[in-house]
Amino acid sequence: MGFPGTWMTTSESMVYRVVPKCACSTIGQIMYYSDNGSFFDGDIHDAQGGMHKWAIDASQPLIEANVNAHRSYAFTCVRNPYTRILSSFFDKICGIQRNGRRYRGNLVPLLVQKYGIEVGEPETGFEFDQIKSFRRFLLFARDTIRWRRPMEPDIHWSAMSGHISTFIVNGGTYDKIFWTEDFNDGMREVLQAIDTPHKVDLATIPRFNESEGHGPKRLHKVSDYFDDLSMHLMFEIYKKDFQLFRYDFDNPDNKMPTGQIDLAEVHAKLGE
Repeated sequence: MGFPGTWMTTSESMVYRVVPKCACSTIGQIMYYSDNGSFFDGDIHDAQGGMHKWAIDASQPLIEANVNAHRSYAFTCVRNPYTRILSSFFDKICGIQRNGRRYRGNLVPLLVQKYGIEVGEPETGFEFDQIKSFRRFLLFARDTIRWRRPMEPDIHWSAMSGHISTFIVNGGTYDKIFWTEDFNDGMREVLQAIDTPHKVDLATIPRFNESEGHGPKRLHKVSDYFDDLSMHLMFEIYKKDFQLFRYDFDNPDNKMPTGQIDLAEVHAKLGE
């Protein structure tokens, strides 16, 4: 299976396991800058050079050799499951993508038909009942993850622990897992542990939020979207994410972690 979703700098200073909706665009651009002295012009997910990616065939043997020998500092980044799934909904389901179309072509019409979801239109300011539609989307997300129907689960709402576990199961070891909510401190710890060809000044790095601005704004506080049934579904889908990465399941409005991540526990429980 190898190491899907893994990026590595060309200097092999660091290895990063991508977790969608967890600052991956900003992290990728930092990695690119640390080797090349400039940011990639465009969405870093489109870059086919200047860094190694598992999706690039020529990069795979280099990444595999590095990760198996644990030659470089390896890390990833996680996010509160409540805000992550909301971000996925507003970006991927409601938003218009970079290519000017809806995400995954027929996905949104499928959701409208089978789950009664409304997503609004940019021409009318994306007016729709966000809470009702989001709760129906959450039911769909659960169906894809639990029963793999009406489609396979999408990487943007499948559990973070699932993404992170493939790296461990196939022989990788993480040196650091940090939180999106404490991004600067976590990324600083990564950069302090390594040598890079170009120095990165985190204070001046822009945030590369490639999903921002092409979908509706969230109108309500986080907890308004999650009634008792929604929270039950969240625990069913993301139990390991809440527990391993120390997020507060009982209070959706508390986006900050409640304790430190135990790397040994993560490796033990996700390496099974």
